[in-house]
Amino acid sequence: MSSEPGEERGLNYASAGVDIDRSDAVKQRIRSAVESTFTLGARGSFGGFGGMFRIPAEARRPVLVSSADGVGTKLRVAIEANRHGTVGHDLVNHCVNDILVQGAVPLFFLDYFAAGRLEPEVVAAVVEGVAAGCRENGCSLVGGETAEMPGIYTPPDYDLAGFIVGMVEEDAILGADRVREGDVIVGLASNGLHTNGYSLARRIVFERMGLAVSDPFPGEDASVADVLLRVHRSYLPVLRPVLGHIHGMAHITGGGLPGNVNRTLTDALDAEIDAASWEVPNLFRQLQRAGGVDRAEMNRTFNMGVGMVVITDEDGARAVEASASSAHLGSWRLGRIVRGAGQVRITEEHAS
Repeated sequence: MSSEPGEERGLNYASAGVDIDRSDAVKQRIRSAVESTFTLGARGSFGGFGGMFRIPAEARRPVLVSSADGVGTKLRVAIEANRHGTVGHDLVNHCVNDILVQGAVPLFFLDYFAAGRLEPEVVAAVVEGVAAGCRENGCSLVGGETAEMPGIYTPPDYDLAGFIVGMVEEDAILGADRVREGDVIVGLASNGLHTNGYSLARRIVFERMGLAVSDPFPGEDASVADVLLRVHRSYLPVLRPVLGHIHGMAHITGGGLPGNVNRTLTDALDAEIDAASWEVPNLFRQLQRAGGVDRAEMNRTFNMGVGMVVITDEDGARAVEASASSAHLGSWRLGRIVRGAGQVRITEEHAS
């Protein structure tokens, strides 16, 4: 029955901005990517109300370790470059590294994607990136949420978050209680900004330097998008074989070296880091120069080329360096653990 002139038609969910049919189509599009991550522990099937995972049968005294994180304003670079295939991979690797510092290896992962309007191609690219990260790290993507939220997000913006659960045997948990005076601090190279400092980096690159995502990045044989969207490196493949040698670790994220290495120290120890022990990569030197950012601010905002810090004894340091070398990953002696008061001291001899 047609409406009379001036009579309002009945509303439905789609007219309010949420299209259930489109959402269902998106979920079916990502099904194969999700199922490609299932490991032996995964239980249930795609689309269940809750994800299920069996604790490995060989576990003796398992402790579950969990973490949640996002990609931050790196998403803005992906949106402006219309390149969505890497941020999901970033998300997984970031979360994997966060639980790795306690000696945990990942079991399963869940993701959350929210947008004002679900664009199937964008959602598929993001979830395929999440799946790639899960496959790299031997982690099952057992569930997640894809939400269409008009009025909260304005297209083409979206948000992304991840939730990881891993496991470590109780007697193998790493932390400050294992770190000793005289331990060696080993640095493992980052792959760029990873997922931190993008609010400052974007302001420098796009406002101070006046660059667009397609422009060449100074000093690099790559575009701005290529440089800023490099995938956050996972350190699990390099460190898993040598976890038994390690006393403590710090994933260098927000807060940089001083704001993360201090989390591995007791009140009686300091981390003495030699800033001359590595060459700060071009990306960070360009940001510092163009932004007029002082070195202390750089150190607490960016990873400065150090993505993971490993603390161990001499034998352990050699084992870590050998594992990194076999994976063609840069590593070096960053400093030592000394008596102190729980502080991170970075020498300033290195000029950049």
